[in-house]
Amino acid sequence: MNQPGLRSVPITLVAIPTLNCRNSHPPNCAKRVALNFKKSIMALIHPHINFNGNAEEAFNFYKSAFGGEFTNVVRFKDLPDSGAPIAAHEADKIMHIALSIGPNLLMGNDVPESMGKTNEREHRSKIMITAESREEAERIYRGLSEGGVIEVPMDESPWGSYFGMFRDKYGIEWMVNYSQS
Repeated sequence: MNQPGLRSVPITLVAIPTLNCRNSHPPNCAKRVALNFKKSIMALIHPHINFNGNAEEAFNFYKSAFGGEFTNVVRFKDLPDSGAPIAAHEADKIMHIALSIGPNLLMGNDVPESMGKTNEREHRSKIMITAESREEAERIYRGLSEGGVIEVPMDESPWGSYFGMFRDKYGIEWMVNYSQS
């Protein structure tokens, strides 16, 4: 079920070549950066998270930390009959949800019990957030880590950025990074 007036917003990953603008007039450097940025657009990637029945709760929590809007919410009861019945107690669970975060999109769903449980304590991947300012990094870190487990407190990293890492209260692993360069 699409929410009226909402649309999906993709994440665009880009590789921006480093430009030395020290010996260039600032407007000329900005034009070169913009041209290289346009040439560097790559494939889209949208992080997708599986939950064991608490996707809606988790995504409301993520919305409170990031802001943004839900661009799509589909419940199992909204699906046409596919021959694979969903248990009545799972009808209101999330089949698909998408949260627009600036130009990014975070997606997720509940895994029906008939498909088994998702392992909420896997250590296979993390979601990396690159903040636009130290203050934004701090705000996102504090918001998302509330009720979770801190793995690396926000602090200056050995590689020169402001960095922190944690597992949120839903078992999802996050890294938050801010670099002035």
